[in-house]
Amino acid sequence: MAESLDWIIIALSLAISLGIGWWAARSTKNNPESFFLAGRSMPWWLLGISMVATTFAADTPTLIADLVRQDGVAANWLWWGFIFSGMLTTFMFARRWRRSGLLTDVEFYELRYGGKRGEFLRGFRALYLGLVFNVIVIAWVSLAAIKIFAIMLGLEPWQTVLIGAGVTMVYSAIGGLRSVLLVDLFQFSLAMIGSVAATYYVLNMDAIGGLDGLFSHEAVKEKMNIFPKDRKTWITLFIIPFALQWWSAYYPGSEQGGGGYVAQRMMAAKDEKNAGWASLLFNVAHYALRPWPWILIALASIIVFPTVESIGEAFPNFDKGKLGHDVAYPAMIAQLPTGLKGVVLASLIAAYISTLSTQVNVGASYLSQDFWHRFIQPNSSQKSQVMTGRFATVIVLAAGSLLALTLTNAKQIFEITLSIGAGTGLVYLLRWLWWRVNAWSEIAAMIGAFVATYLFGSKGLLPFLDPFGWNAAVGDWGYAAIVATTTAIWLVATFLTQAESEETLTRFAKRTSPPGESWNRFHPSEDQGPSMGCELLQVFLGSTAIISALLTTGYTLYGEVIPAVGLLLLTLVSGFGTFKVSRMSGDHPK
Repeated sequence: MAESLDWIIIALSLAISLGIGWWAARSTKNNPESFFLAGRSMPWWLLGISMVATTFAADTPTLIADLVRQDGVAANWLWWGFIFSGMLTTFMFARRWRRSGLLTDVEFYELRYGGKRGEFLRGFRALYLGLVFNVIVIAWVSLAAIKIFAIMLGLEPWQTVLIGAGVTMVYSAIGGLRSVLLVDLFQFSLAMIGSVAATYYVLNMDAIGGLDGLFSHEAVKEKMNIFPKDRKTWITLFIIPFALQWWSAYYPGSEQGGGGYVAQRMMAAKDEKNAGWASLLFNVAHYALRPWPWILIALASIIVFPTVESIGEAFPNFDKGKLGHDVAYPAMIAQLPTGLKGVVLASLIAAYISTLSTQVNVGASYLSQDFWHRFIQPNSSQKSQVMTGRFATVIVLAAGSLLALTLTNAKQIFEITLSIGAGTGLVYLLRWLWWRVNAWSEIAAMIGAFVATYLFGSKGLLPFLDPFGWNAAVGDWGYAAIVATTTAIWLVATFLTQAESEETLTRFAKRTSPPGESWNRFHPSEDQGPSMGCELLQVFLGSTAIISALLTTGYTLYGEVIPAVGLLLLTLVSGFGTFKVSRMSGDHPK
């Protein structure tokens, strides 16, 4: 349990966060663009750090602990595979989001599609993403915080969500995105310091014996493989993520073509080049810089707490209904000495709050701008729109906090999120690249994903899935079956329905200059940045550099010199190539 010094450190970090948020709020004007997009004046480095801070929530280290303890280090390919989606956003879509002049990414639907169908999609997605999906994400990260602070601080679940929601509500509702960005900068710095410090201490515990002691332990050796070691895990943990998942699954922070808080940050950039470089910084930090401290602690937890039951024995007062492998991370943090424990706890609270603040700000923008202002009160004043946004902030945060009190397992939610979005990602990419995609394509994709998940999903995810017992027959390729079915449904719908009108497509092309020569029939490009071929080359080189950097770190820690050196050279060559192509095309921030 935390001592007095730990509590002082935690209180100080919360006070600093509130102070920064309150100070930033003074510059927020009483209009939607200032509240939700910080006046479209933000630099790339601040936006990129904010994206990373948002993805670093309290659930992140606990989820990785769950993955590593059950399926080894290779299980992280479930999310590492999304790097390709991130790179497409960086080099192909970031500048176009900024160029669009939109206030929210959901507003995109009425720009890309016309008539009642575009209106329906905007209104439906505003409610779905703002109230349903966004609330699930808030509950997801809150659940992790509940588990961490129950073990570390002895807090009841309601106390955790009350503190997190209370602090978040103050600066998010008052200062909007500007406050969120500046607080994210402080909170991310604190979170990384805490993560590295915790890892250093854990590795030097007597029970671990440093890296040599960790990697020589028999139970750890079984989990160390960076790549899957058998056919089943190759399919489920590597082939499917790399071949299917990155382009097919809708996942927050890695939306195909950009979306959610990533699109919000890009639209808040001071210009198009800053939008692209913000996304690049996010992907580099997200994949190449952060994972290994969490992985090392997860591996160390196998030695200290070899089973879930051993965690329960060490913390007898912890709610057994919420006990799982994800609890191993806070159980390890509980081993830290006073003072350092306070720093790490403060860093986890900071990570938790930074994610909450972003999700509620984005969710509030959907509900206030894309639903209430667009369909209920279209003539409301700018002041009224901001007030509605503040009210929506409270609603979204409260709903997510309440849902968190009913959940038990973060990995389960992660898998459900991937399943119900399986097959929809391609349409989010192609709506930028292929003029023939229409509103019915997206409607059919959403319906198709639920139908396919119902038919081919695992009983382990939701009780109503797989009603015909097909899962055993489909086996490891269940996800592929969901993707194929969903894709077939929306493609059929696309060709059976009319394309969007010439007027709608021309308006979209003039506004965004989408990639690909097929759009020239609606609006010849006057250019607008690198060619599509140049953009795809940057995607390939950038993805190679980041994955190589990730693997370089891993093999260096493992003491495998030859692959580490080879991967380091590949990182340098591909990174230089990415930078060179970017400079040649003039695509760099000022």
